[in-house]
Amino acid sequence: MRIPPLFIALLAFSVFAGMSLWRSRDLQLDRQPPPQDRVVITAPVLLALYGGDRFLAANLETMRLAATGMQYGQTDTGYLVRAQQVVAQLNACHEDNYYMANGLLSWGGAVSEGNQVLRAAVRCRSWDFVPAFFYGVNLAFFQRDIPEAQRMLEIGAQRSAENAAGLRKLAVVLQAKTFADEQLALNYLSQQRDGAHDPKLREMLDMRVVRLQGLISLREAQRSFESKSGPLVRLEQLVESGLLSSIPEDPLRLGYELRDGQIILKKIKIAGMEELP
Repeated sequence: MRIPPLFIALLAFSVFAGMSLWRSRDLQLDRQPPPQDRVVITAPVLLALYGGDRFLAANLETMRLAATGMQYGQTDTGYLVRAQQVVAQLNACHEDNYYMANGLLSWGGAVSEGNQVLRAAVRCRSWDFVPAFFYGVNLAFFQRDIPEAQRMLEIGAQRSAENAAGLRKLAVVLQAKTFADEQLALNYLSQQRDGAHDPKLREMLDMRVVRLQGLISLREAQRSFESKSGPLVRLEQLVESGLLSSIPEDPLRLGYELRDGQIILKKIKIAGMEELP
């Protein structure tokens, strides 16, 4: 019996579609972490490969790492650290690079490494207030270096007449509150997410927003707990006391920790890079 070609084509398509659906489901269930040994080409080699055009090399590398820095819903932070620092060496003025470094590294657990890219952008982009603003907020929120944060905000104010008043007001608030206002930090990070044009970047920044929301919930519960029961010793006490149903889940899978009496975001540890200035 002769089988019609259309039937064969439909059968083949059905098999292909079924295998594709099964494979995608299998990948979703596995959620394997991205590889940690990916190669990043050094700046001198990239410069040679692109005919000495450092701007072209920086542009193409930024596009590549934006497309490959996240797999299975997880960010390959070690890879991004190395790749974005290479881009900063090629062109410290690159706007997309410093924007991603702040959102994906500084607010993704690699604070010092992300701030290193921001410092280079502050020096290079003498007309742009945004890198100084990002860096100043990070200095205040993560490192509690208020004098240096205020200096960065003043640099930003001098570069933008339109935003000068707001930046100087924030510097005053930092002095008064030492940026303990987590809601201010959440608003800042949410603005970065909402301003991202790339859907993939917006998705990655949203994970940082959720992570910070978890920190805010924990700190609110800590304040309530300590007003009645004294100093918090373990995060689990917040659940045991009934203030929280569970410890908030960190979408970056780093979590939270209690250090010196304060709940903070856990930082990622990258061999040989933990103590970068």
